[in-house]
Amino acid sequence: MSEKRLPAVPISDSDRSRFAADIADAVEWLAGFGADESGGVTRLLYGKAWCAAQKALADRMAAGGLSPYYDDCGNLFGRLQGRDPDAAPLLTGSHVDTVVCGGKLDGAYGILAGMIALEFLRDKFGPPLRTIEVVSLCEEEGSRFPLTYWGSGNICGKYDIAAVPPVCDKDGVSLKEAMEAAGFGKGAYRPPRREKLAGFIELHIEQGSVLEREKLSLGIVEGIVGQRRFTVRVGGVANHAGTTPMAGRQDAMAGAAEMISWLEKGALLGGGGLVATTGKLEVLPNVANVIAGEVTFTVDVRDKDEEELDRFCGLFRRAFAEIAARRKLTVGFDEWMNAAPIRMDADMNRTMASICDAHAYAYRTMYSGAGHDAQVFQAVCPTTMLFVPSRAGVSHSPAEYSEPEHLADGIAALAEWLFLYGYKEGFR
Repeated sequence: MSEKRLPAVPISDSDRSRFAADIADAVEWLAGFGADESGGVTRLLYGKAWCAAQKALADRMAAGGLSPYYDDCGNLFGRLQGRDPDAAPLLTGSHVDTVVCGGKLDGAYGILAGMIALEFLRDKFGPPLRTIEVVSLCEEEGSRFPLTYWGSGNICGKYDIAAVPPVCDKDGVSLKEAMEAAGFGKGAYRPPRREKLAGFIELHIEQGSVLEREKLSLGIVEGIVGQRRFTVRVGGVANHAGTTPMAGRQDAMAGAAEMISWLEKGALLGGGGLVATTGKLEVLPNVANVIAGEVTFTVDVRDKDEEELDRFCGLFRRAFAEIAARRKLTVGFDEWMNAAPIRMDADMNRTMASICDAHAYAYRTMYSGAGHDAQVFQAVCPTTMLFVPSRAGVSHSPAEYSEPEHLADGIAALAEWLFLYGYKEGFR
């Protein structure tokens, strides 16, 4: 192990206790923006709760000694200015949006942990060599509009703020309309595209049960699985439920049910790590005594092997077409997400492993089965992720929870890592 890998930040037990208390308080505070009666959190892109959360985070960044600013798609940054104006900035953070009735930690933890880590480093060491910024990315989940990574995608060139995709939410509001109503997309803020970044690190809850089951404190992410998302539309003939004989029906619901059942069985037969999910179902006319004339449902397929993704997606499309033909139905496919498997930066991961070794953190390397903004950043700069355990592996749910002590371990490791890459001359 080279000497430059050795940790250099003395983090005491009292520091860790403070991290635990601070992150627990901050998580509850941010969860108040979009809190619902079930105990969950709903912050959809450009909605009222989203706007209030970003404004509150900007105020909190400023109070903590960071310089807040927005870009024109609504990403919020808190800057700790570096001493070298020519050095590319280093980023950490995650996304502020949530799924509907989601948990308090997904995305939020990475933002709040980055703020706590930067404030700790500033108080202890003053300005860094290179600028370090914590970013509250405007969108990752795809919860309001049928697209994902709108925040990181605008930073990294996946999207262009000048050519907003023509997509609408369930109420018919377009992405462009929602963005402008929230005050963005009008040229009032800096363009989102960043040409020069030193790196990005995302701290996140695992959203799985591996770390908890193996009694580990941290997970260093080797890579992120590839992901494909489709909208499938099945067309039949709506007719009377009592007077239409079973043999003569063109029942879109029955056809969709057979397709969804095939999806589960096909994924199980494949073995390995491939997973396939139907998470959203819409039925027309959606009436108890009428045969369904149209069904729309989603398909989400994930695997770390791109060839396996290609194989399975081709397989299920052929199977669905055969089911539709046999039942005299129509079927159409709209692939609206195609993210290749991504490897994280090996050098950054070796640095994180050295930090874990020096502090005797129990850790492992692992793949992420969920998509993250880190996979978008990896296309333009060195990137990695660090996981902390999730209780029972539950996420995207009000029951989402991680112990404050585990959250504090993540903050301590993040602060160490940011010091090495942000403060040490010639480290990278």
